[in-house]
Amino acid sequence: MTVTLADVQAAARRLEGHVRRTPVMTSGAIDAMAGRSLYFKCEHLQHVGAFKFRGATNAILHLSQDDAARGVVTHSSGNHAAAVAMAAAQRGISAWIVMPSTAATIKRDAAVGHGATIVECEPTLEARERTAADLVASTGGVLVHPYDDPRVIAGQGTATLELLEEIPDLDLIVTPVGGGGLISGACVASPPSIMIVGAEPAGADDAARSLRSGMLVPQEAPETICDGLLTSLGEHTWPIIRDRVKAIVTQDDAATITAQQLIVDCMEQRVEVNAAIALAAVLDCGCPDGDRVGIVLSGGNIQH
Repeated sequence: MTVTLADVQAAARRLEGHVRRTPVMTSGAIDAMAGRSLYFKCEHLQHVGAFKFRGATNAILHLSQDDAARGVVTHSSGNHAAAVAMAAAQRGISAWIVMPSTAATIKRDAAVGHGATIVECEPTLEARERTAADLVASTGGVLVHPYDDPRVIAGQGTATLELLEEIPDLDLIVTPVGGGGLISGACVASPPSIMIVGAEPAGADDAARSLRSGMLVPQEAPETICDGLLTSLGEHTWPIIRDRVKAIVTQDDAATITAQQLIVDCMEQRVEVNAAIALAAVLDCGCPDGDRVGIVLSGGNIQH
């Protein structure tokens, strides 16, 4: 299945009244440092504190009545878990969520708070996928993948659609890259004239290596504080990224932490390191040129 602009536009209509239209913010001080005009799409102010609510809600609203009645299953260590839990609660259906034992307490509690049933597993992708498959078999629930699902990708694309409705004449858009749902949605929602750029941890650079080689390279032994950017690209996200993304700029954790603090100091906004890496990439000399840059701040759930 492919994802089209029409799918993103349909998702935007479906999500009306369910998601927040998040603000676009600017900072003169950060613009001066970057030497460009930056426009921050503030998805850390979305429901559950992350863009993930868009994709999860679109996927769940997309279900037929019969499928919805079976409930939903997913696996996630973070924001997608809370997103699926809240979206399922809003539709009045059950949600079973597989979370690794290492998941942050704030993100586990968020999912439980929306009534989801948490099933713990070992902190490996194989364990997450196996446990989720077992749950689908035992409960009959419908799998809502964290990123590799056309309905999820279309939902994530609505963040970029909103950004472009407000700031249409951008030269490039920069998003973080984990499994690729957010950046894939940006690719589909943007006209070809806008460059799409990914930001990825240097210690978890499978997307950058994939783009360089032209072949999907799986993530292996990632080492980064960006806990939301550890997953490999998927069979739906990779072809979109391969064909549309201009560049993926990798950043070390120190640069990402510096960018996170800049957002706090200059914009008075608290975002996750996963979100701040997009600004770190724009401040890097390796980022493609462009005077007007959209940056998607992907989330704001910070463990205390």
